[in-house]
Amino acid sequence: MRIIGLMSGTSLDGVDAALLETDGETIFATGAALTHPFPPALRAALRTLLDRAADLAPDDPFLLETERSLTLHHAEAIRLLGEPADLLGFHGQTILHRPEQKRTWQIGDAQLLARETNTPVAHDFRSADVAAGGQGAPFAPAYHAALAADLEKPVAILNIGGVANITFVQEDGTLLACDTGPGNALLDDFCARHLGEPMDRDGRLAASGKPHEPTLQILLSHPYFANTAPKSLDRQDFAHALELIEALPLPDGAATLVAFTARAILATPLPATPRSLLVTGGGRRNPTLMAALGNATPVESQGWNGDALEAQCFAHLAARVLRGLPLSYPGTTGVPHPMPGGRIAQPN
Repeated sequence: MRIIGLMSGTSLDGVDAALLETDGETIFATGAALTHPFPPALRAALRTLLDRAADLAPDDPFLLETERSLTLHHAEAIRLLGEPADLLGFHGQTILHRPEQKRTWQIGDAQLLARETNTPVAHDFRSADVAAGGQGAPFAPAYHAALAADLEKPVAILNIGGVANITFVQEDGTLLACDTGPGNALLDDFCARHLGEPMDRDGRLAASGKPHEPTLQILLSHPYFANTAPKSLDRQDFAHALELIEALPLPDGAATLVAFTARAILATPLPATPRSLLVTGGGRRNPTLMAALGNATPVESQGWNGDALEAQCFAHLAARVLRGLPLSYPGTTGVPHPMPGGRIAQPN
């Protein structure tokens, strides 16, 4: 099938759209891809929802208006891509992730998107996993494994988005995965607060500072890091870090956040040393962060498109929804058995 996958991550930079030809098991071809940036007003509204989500009712007028704007922005991304598709994979925007409460909340109106595009839409990928006692994240491992089918094992694929997560593909194909800790979200929020910029471009601010070790030790003592995998995070779980670094010079604050992300990743226990650590997501574009990770290479070293990979993932998962194939596994989210899920919204 020709499927367009759509992803709006917690970095809040925009909608990624990518075409994939797949049956949900084999990747036959990758196609056109783009990022459709959020206009400032929509980005600000989504940022407000992240801060308020725990107290919001599903019928909150501000929430519903933002959800409609978000969905129409996705429809516009599909029109800009200009490719025919048999199916859409629509992740929506995560505004709250609390698996211990059996809650994961992605906003986005799949029925509206199906009508706007006259195309069936696979959506609601995470709910069945969480209802069955799983973490509901990360959900990329099935696609990572398909991409890495011909690579030497074991191999690790690290996604550094708003939150960072890792997939470990063992020699026998068994999948292990978890969120490692913060990704770009803390540094992005820090730069927005102090510089009025959405990110630390090229890692320049962090490169000019030094990590503050006492603060780092406090951050790395968070109980999350003592939990065994599978485990997952909400974007805001480490928001307190911004208060801890408030008194530091700006370059040292940025350097401390980069070191926090990198050390949390490197401290994640894996059953063996991977033959390669491949990095996708926006974090791979931060040279300071990549240097802190040491022996890691961008996924482009394998001919993959790191800007499109998450959107491609949800195209791949959309095919698996349609075919009733598992989306998550005991080693990736902690579900008791391989777990199918998702729903299909029809244009009519």
